[in-house]
Amino acid sequence: MNIVVLTGSTNKNGSTNLLAEEFARGAREAGHSVEIFDAAHANIRPCTGCVHCGYEGPCVQKDDVNAIRARILGADMMVFATPLYYYGMSAQLKTLIDRFCAFNSSIQRKHMRSALLAVAWNSDDWTFEALMAHYRTLTRYLNLTDMGVVLGHGCGTPDMTRRSPYPRQAYELGRALK
Repeated sequence: MNIVVLTGSTNKNGSTNLLAEEFARGAREAGHSVEIFDAAHANIRPCTGCVHCGYEGPCVQKDDVNAIRARILGADMMVFATPLYYYGMSAQLKTLIDRFCAFNSSIQRKHMRSALLAVAWNSDDWTFEALMAHYRTLTRYLNLTDMGVVLGHGCGTPDMTRRSPYPRQAYELGRALK
């Protein structure tokens, strides 16, 4: 299976990328091809809503979305990896997802698999409620089949995350994919 992991953390050595790398390690060990795309450091401009794409592209903006579009459409699974700052995915990842509007139909027709990896400093049981609602809506709209979620409560620093069960959970999620 071809998997693309879309990361949205500006901290290249942070907790989000730690989970993404562990997921990728597990998936590769299970025989899958994995590419990690760093949305936070890519040249991605916000969707302008011009609808020049006709909702199936090409987008009039010439940035890194054109390259990731091909990778997404060539994949069997998308993994969304994000830090949780204010109860939703990072702006960097959301900006990329907003640009899916130029190829929504192509994604919908693929019936891809998906997963969510997220970390937050907060440990309250309700911390990820808004993010999970958004993820469930996204999977429904894009006809994605959820393969699993790792929600890292209390992962405020990479050291906190390394000492938590979440890197292992991300690894196991990747490793269990068939």
